[in-house]
Amino acid sequence: MESLPVAGARAVDRHLLVVFGATGDLYRRKLAPALYHLVRQYQMSDRFLVLGVARSEMDDHAFKAFSKAAVEGISHRQPQLGEPYANPARWCDEVLNFQSIGDSEPEAFQALRRRIERIEAVHGLAGNRIFYLALPPSALGPTVKALGASGLTHSSGWTRLVVEKPFGVDLDSAMALNETLHGCFDEHQVYRIDHYLGKATVQNLLVFRFANPIFESAWNRDRIDNVQITVAESVGIGERAAYYDRSGAMRDMVQNHLTQLLSLVAMEPPVSFDAEAIRDEKVKVLQSIRPISPDDVVLGQYGAGRVNGKRVASYLDEKGVKGGSATPTYAALRMFIDSWRWQGVPFYLRTGKRMGGRLTQIAVTFREPPVALFKSFEWSRHQGNVLYFKLQPQEGFDLLFDVQKPSGSPQLDTRSLAFAYEEAFGNLPDAYETLLYDVMTGDRTLFVRSDEAEGAWRLYTPILEAGINPYPYQAGSWGPQEAERLLSPRGHEWTVRLPE
Repeated sequence: MESLPVAGARAVDRHLLVVFGATGDLYRRKLAPALYHLVRQYQMSDRFLVLGVARSEMDDHAFKAFSKAAVEGISHRQPQLGEPYANPARWCDEVLNFQSIGDSEPEAFQALRRRIERIEAVHGLAGNRIFYLALPPSALGPTVKALGASGLTHSSGWTRLVVEKPFGVDLDSAMALNETLHGCFDEHQVYRIDHYLGKATVQNLLVFRFANPIFESAWNRDRIDNVQITVAESVGIGERAAYYDRSGAMRDMVQNHLTQLLSLVAMEPPVSFDAEAIRDEKVKVLQSIRPISPDDVVLGQYGAGRVNGKRVASYLDEKGVKGGSATPTYAALRMFIDSWRWQGVPFYLRTGKRMGGRLTQIAVTFREPPVALFKSFEWSRHQGNVLYFKLQPQEGFDLLFDVQKPSGSPQLDTRSLAFAYEEAFGNLPDAYETLLYDVMTGDRTLFVRSDEAEGAWRLYTPILEAGINPYPYQAGSWGPQEAERLLSPRGHEWTVRLPE
C-alpha cells in the first residue's frame, strides 16, 4: 500500500476521469477548478488523468487553454515546497486530454474507446475509469446506452458513473432512467450527484445530531415545534431559460436539494456510519411523508422589482421565456412525517428566485415553555429558542436563547451562540471538491440511491400534475403573501436569519 502524501487523506487508485460535456458551463465553473484544487490539496499529481469529451470540434491544445483559463486565479494557496502543480498551466498540459464525439454516432464512441485504451496504455493505468456526465437531462440516457454498446463500461479495473441532477423530470422518467443505467451499470457503480450534499454544513448535520446527545435527545415532537428549510436566491434564471422554463422551482430545487436537506434533518440514527446505512434511513423518511395535497403548496412567479438596489425584469420578460408561461419560480410546501419521532410536527419548505437575499438555512424552532412564567416582563422576544443551520453564504449555526437584560425592570433579550466554519477552520473546500474526492475513493455516502431518487419523485409528481397556478410576487421580496397561509393555522411565521 502506498504511503499517503497528506495526513488523513484516503487512498485514491490511479484512474482516468472521462468528463462528458467538458466544454460546458459546469466543467468551466466547477469541475475544472475543483479538480485542480484536489490535486494541490491532496498532492495527487500522479493519481488521475482527465479526458474531456464533447461534441465540439476541439483539439487537446484548445481544451488545455480552455481549462487553464477556468482555473487561473482561483487558487490563493501558497505553493508548498516541491509542489509540482502550483502552476495551473503545467497541470493542464500534463493531465488534460480531449476527444470530440461529433454527433455521438457509434463510430465516435469506438474512437473514444480506442483513445481511452491508448491513454491507459501509455500512462500505465490499470483500467480504472470514472465517467462523469455533465450533460443536459435529455442526453443522459443515450450517452449511457452508447457507453454500454461500445464496451467502455467493462475494463480490467473498476468503473464508476457520475450523473448530475436533475434525475428525470417526474416519476416515470426517473424510473426509465434508472432502468437505462442499470442496463449498463450496477447500482453500486452509480453516483447521482447533488452538490448541496457536498457542503460542509450539510455533512455536519449528521455529526451535529448524532455526536451531541444534548441536541439529539431533544430532536423529536416533544421538544420541536416546527422546522423550516429555506433556499433563497437573489438571482434570476440568467441564461438558463431553455431549461428552467420546462422545469420550474419544484423540479429544479424542491425535488432534490430541499428534499435532501429534509431527509438529513428528519432521519433516524443509522446503525453505522456507513453509506448504505445512512441512505437506508433517508429513504425511510421519504416513505413516511404524508401525501402532499394542493392545499399544502403555494407556487409563485417573480415580477419586476429591485434586487440589491438594481431594477430587474419580471420572469415573463426574461430572454427565452415563452409568452404567458406559468412556470413557477417559487415554491412553498407544508409537509408532515408520520413517524413516532415527528408525528404532528410541520416541516415548511420554500425556495425561490429573485428573493430578498441569497441564503440557505434550516431553522429548527423549539417549543415554548409550558408555563409562561415571564409574561409580566417587558420583553422584546418574538420567537422561542431557534437553532439555525446556515449553509450559505456563511456556513455555521446559531442557537438563539433568552437572557435577562440588566435594567431597572425585568426584561428578556434574545441572544445567540454562534459557530462559523470559516473562523474555526479557514476556507472550506467547494462542494464539488468534496464530491469528486468521494467518487475517486469510492465513498457513496453523499450520493443519491435509485430508490431515494424515485421516492422523491413519487412525493412530488402528483403536485406537478395538479396544474397549480403560481401567484405573482415582486422581485426582491420573500415570495407571495399567499405562502403565509401554510403557516398561519398554527400561528407560525416564516423565519430567516440574515447575514450580519
